[in-house]
Amino acid sequence: MPVTDQSAAALIARFLRQRGVQRVYALCGGHVMPIWMRLDAEGIRIVDVRDERAAVHMATAEAQLTGTIGVVLVTAGPGVTNAMTGIANAHVARTPVLVLSGTPPRPQENRGALQDMVHTDLVRSVTRYARTVREPALVLQELDEAVSRAQGEGGEPGPVYLDFPVDTLRAEVPAAVQLAEHFAPKAPPRFAPDPAQIDAAVDLLWSAKRPLVISGRGAQGAGPQLTQLLTRLGAAYLDTGESRGLVAEDHPSVVAAMRGSVMGQADLVVTIGRRLDFQLAYGSPAVFGDARFLRIADAASELRDNRRGAVELFATPALALDAILAAAGQREPATDRAWVQGLRAKHAERSDKLAATMREAPAGSDGRMHPNRALAALREALPADAIVVADGGDFLSFARVGLPASTYLDPGPLGCIGVGTPFGIAAALACPDRPVVVATGDGAFGFQAMEIDTAVRHQAPVLIVVANNGSWAIEVRDQQESHGKVVGTRLQYSDHAAMARAFGMHAERVEKAEDLPGAIARAMASRPALLDVVVTPEAVSSDAKSGLAWVPDLQPLEAWDEAERKWRAR
Repeated sequence: MPVTDQSAAALIARFLRQRGVQRVYALCGGHVMPIWMRLDAEGIRIVDVRDERAAVHMATAEAQLTGTIGVVLVTAGPGVTNAMTGIANAHVARTPVLVLSGTPPRPQENRGALQDMVHTDLVRSVTRYARTVREPALVLQELDEAVSRAQGEGGEPGPVYLDFPVDTLRAEVPAAVQLAEHFAPKAPPRFAPDPAQIDAAVDLLWSAKRPLVISGRGAQGAGPQLTQLLTRLGAAYLDTGESRGLVAEDHPSVVAAMRGSVMGQADLVVTIGRRLDFQLAYGSPAVFGDARFLRIADAASELRDNRRGAVELFATPALALDAILAAAGQREPATDRAWVQGLRAKHAERSDKLAATMREAPAGSDGRMHPNRALAALREALPADAIVVADGGDFLSFARVGLPASTYLDPGPLGCIGVGTPFGIAAALACPDRPVVVATGDGAFGFQAMEIDTAVRHQAPVLIVVANNGSWAIEVRDQQESHGKVVGTRLQYSDHAAMARAFGMHAERVEKAEDLPGAIARAMASRPALLDVVVTPEAVSSDAKSGLAWVPDLQPLEAWDEAERKWRAR
């Protein structure tokens, strides 16, 4: 049966085009070829990848950077199972991604056909919506519902999944059900806060002496309002990986280097679109003391997890902050400005010291450079508008504190290392006018190294910097023979630059710190490019020393464990 312009596959492609989708990240297969062909006919760019997991990671990065929905097309059976890690990562990151797949023809269901699996049973726990669409007349309705769910209508945003029997994709859809209302673009939902709760929030904020604001995923899109609130209130501010770069580094409220101190000293903690998860010690009084909480979010999971707020604003964060600022008027806040200024001064002192020590970090006893030397060279070379993607285990711990960024992506709360290269490729395609740099450890790079072929074929202007230390260190606890020491698996010093060159990518191997500036300049001018930077395995981050190499942004974990025990024993 031919795939006509009235087929279900054609309507799927037309729906995506009219909804503004410019790229679909995909790996081809027989069960989805009708959609593939119609995407091409509609002029939607297909970014064909080497692994389905990478396709979902790329769609996740595009959605996080653009605020739109990322779209993935994978084939049945192993195409879906390969994509599962990417779907799980988007689920935990609460990122709107639409995953499309296929199944065998309806007459062959449950008869042992090739790649015959009930995919929806696999993905249901990590998606907001999962359906097999067998009836051609329902294709548009199901697409509309899935995209609405992905954008957070009826719950929190996140990935959704639809698959279609291949004969359904080829079948024609009756003209009577091809309603314009399904094709029309729809903005993500926005809703205002309860005015009575706004007055209570203003009283809480303007009476606090040591207010601390912490932003997360849900604060994206509220950057101007957040900055205005911080300026008006004079509060201290901590970002997280979900919202890094939302507030400029030079804003007087930013006190990231004083993270442990400010969390323990605040008398009011304001979370904006941010869960109180392990990265924030679950909001425990053992860390936050007697502080009260103000929770602001448009998703329930970011509003009342672990700690309830004295005031809770269930609303679009930008609208909630606008309403707070308007209601406060010219009221003078009670914020202890000296407290915030003291934190800011110590933050600046620590930040300056970090930058200096990074530039001067000594080589290991093996003569190889410290990874901070590579990060320092990148700091000096990258413009302010660069998009930074950080990936890895212990190397991520170096990069997240040593490499500032106005736009930042990393493995996120799932700890899904290996996202760096696909995130960087998607960022470079979605934002071609901005420099995109991936700073990754060699172990993490290995998960998706083959995607450099994708970068070359699609000429994605990304620079991938691999910190090659020939080892992957992890901490093993509670094993008598390890004595709590950092142990790991020794890897070889692979020549990643040689592999990249084999795929036609500009690549250099850098073994001396003094060669970094020239290599970075050449790579930035020749993107896509890769720098294979040989570093010493002797460099261990403070996170790894305390067992936190896999726990980004949570320096006080062990201290929290002890404090939590003491607090509960009171």
